[in-house]
Amino acid sequence: MAETNRDFWKTPAVEILRMRPGQTISELDRNGTPGFIGDKSDGLRLLEERGTDLSVLQEKLYANGRSGDRRSILLILQGMDTAGKGGMVRHVIGQVDPGGVDHASFGVPTPEEKRHHYLWRINKALPRAGQLGVFDRSHYEDVLVVRVHDLVPESVWSGRYDEINRFEKELVRGGMTLIKVAMFVSLDEQRRRLLDRLNRPDKHWKYNPADVTERKLWPAYQAAYQTMLDKTSTDYAPWYVIPSDRKWYSRIAVTELLIDAFEKLDLHWPVANFDIETEKRRLAKS
Repeated sequence: MAETNRDFWKTPAVEILRMRPGQTISELDRNGTPGFIGDKSDGLRLLEERGTDLSVLQEKLYANGRSGDRRSILLILQGMDTAGKGGMVRHVIGQVDPGGVDHASFGVPTPEEKRHHYLWRINKALPRAGQLGVFDRSHYEDVLVVRVHDLVPESVWSGRYDEINRFEKELVRGGMTLIKVAMFVSLDEQRRRLLDRLNRPDKHWKYNPADVTERKLWPAYQAAYQTMLDKTSTDYAPWYVIPSDRKWYSRIAVTELLIDAFEKLDLHWPVANFDIETEKRRLAKS
């Protein structure tokens, strides 16, 4: 008998990875595979199998959106450089129909974006009804990078946690499911991944000399992430903390989080708004 998803997850990803009160990221084993009892080969095989399940669920959401359903799902990916956010988009979101995906990547604000409230560019990129939205970085940059680099006074960024919570609560009330993923890579693994970019001409375009400068701010970033998780992991929009030194694990973990969110929507295929037998006869005569 073939092994199933349940054979590999001794504790479901949605339970084992959810941010717990009092959890400290400094104690997180970033090379670990919480809840998963298989190895890399098991994870890769399961990723392919579960990718098929994810694709069907996403198509149902898209079909329902075309039929008037206003619900959507938004996956938020936050993590230091090399944590694997781009690979998550390619290897997990790449398993579904791109027509049903709204993807946005948030870097340094443009001059136009700087003239607006920090949530302005976020609102513009929110997924449409029936879509799976993906944010590569997000509004959380404004309590992470902004804090670490002292871009605005503490009195400004410290008030954003409550503002973000209110913003996300309104999104959920409007029919959006939020899956917030904090991806944590170790300092040593980040060094290896940056070196790989330097050693491979096909990856030079991904290398940014500023990444080495950012490494010197590692403790400040870890403190900023800890506060972010403590203050913005809510019942309606919890954070999931994912060790990301093993890319295969982080990808299968996010796949499971997405499938869980889709299944909770209890989606069904929309009922035809035309007479099927009549259309068959018309088609036969055409």
